[in-house]
Amino acid sequence: MEQTPTAAPLSGLERSTLRELLVHGPKSRAEIARELGMSRASLTRVTRTLIEQGLVAEGPLELRGATGRPSEVLRIRPEGRRFLGVKLTGERLFAVVTDLAAQALAEYDEPLASRSVEDAVAQIAGVYERLAAEHPGIAAVGIGLAGDVVAKGDRQTVLQSPFLGWGEVPLADLVGELVGVPVATENDVRALTAAEHWFGVGAGYESMVLVTVGAGVGVGVVVDGKVVTGASGRAGNVEHLPVDPGGPRCERGHRGCVAAYLPNAAIVAALRTPGLDYANVLELARGGDPAARQAFRDAGHALGVLSGMLANTLDPEKIVITGDGIAVTELARDEIDAAIAMLRGPDEAPVALDIQPFEFAEWARAGAVLAIRDHLRF
Repeated sequence: MEQTPTAAPLSGLERSTLRELLVHGPKSRAEIARELGMSRASLTRVTRTLIEQGLVAEGPLELRGATGRPSEVLRIRPEGRRFLGVKLTGERLFAVVTDLAAQALAEYDEPLASRSVEDAVAQIAGVYERLAAEHPGIAAVGIGLAGDVVAKGDRQTVLQSPFLGWGEVPLADLVGELVGVPVATENDVRALTAAEHWFGVGAGYESMVLVTVGAGVGVGVVVDGKVVTGASGRAGNVEHLPVDPGGPRCERGHRGCVAAYLPNAAIVAALRTPGLDYANVLELARGGDPAARQAFRDAGHALGVLSGMLANTLDPEKIVITGDGIAVTELARDEIDAAIAMLRGPDEAPVALDIQPFEFAEWARAGAVLAIRDHLRF
């Protein structure tokens, strides 16, 4: 495939200026210089480069304060770049093409051909080729998937992905060789956390926690405006936090941990009825079935313990909860709130929970945000 031409790498000040406009919206030159501590000469050079590369445009004059003269504002040119985001599950591939402002231009999904690395790499390349034909000029690709993803030197490696059965896979390199543009990979929860922090419900916050519930339990953390990765790429691995030492065992043999109560499979297992799946148990719970309701109450208690622990440990401005198991917040909100209250001091402020609907397309969009951040070296 033909490689998309790439512009010269941006300097640190150019990246900082672009990030300021991406995250906080249009600003005057004076506001940018004040926010970033830049001289007028430096800002002139920076904005000239960003305009020449098609990343930034000059807007109309605006009155930016209660007094003073109107100022010319700078804004992002969303059409200046296009990016492809991919989310892999154990069964499907979801893809989104976005502009520089992470607005979706196209969405696509299809069944995963197989879980083999070779087939998945070829399928991602095929989706890239299909969407690039409809939206030419894709500058970079970002791929999110469940598992541990770390950087080893200049290589990003999927250390393990349980739903795909992968280990030590240089996915970014393999896909990059076929598509001819830069490719980045990341744990899907961290990618979603970064996307929500820049362009979603966490925009403007310096600290937040994102909890995903569903096939598994994932936690993404933002501290001081940065997504926490950890020394080995495993930050946020808290699904085996103890909840009840006398509770059921999880699949790893831990007794009474979050993973023994909260994932969809644990809720199904609690009913001990062959042939049921999560959709069946959810329907039973909404219909008032006592056993199904209790399974969700236990899951809600576990989610509350996890949320309270995260609130006490990290003191975030908000905790976002999402995922395909989000029904637990509908069926067991009292148990969630009670468990949080149990762990919080009587004089502490309430934990700000932000319950967000779940869509796989948003996870694919998170892959595009990963591509944006990697392409611009954020």
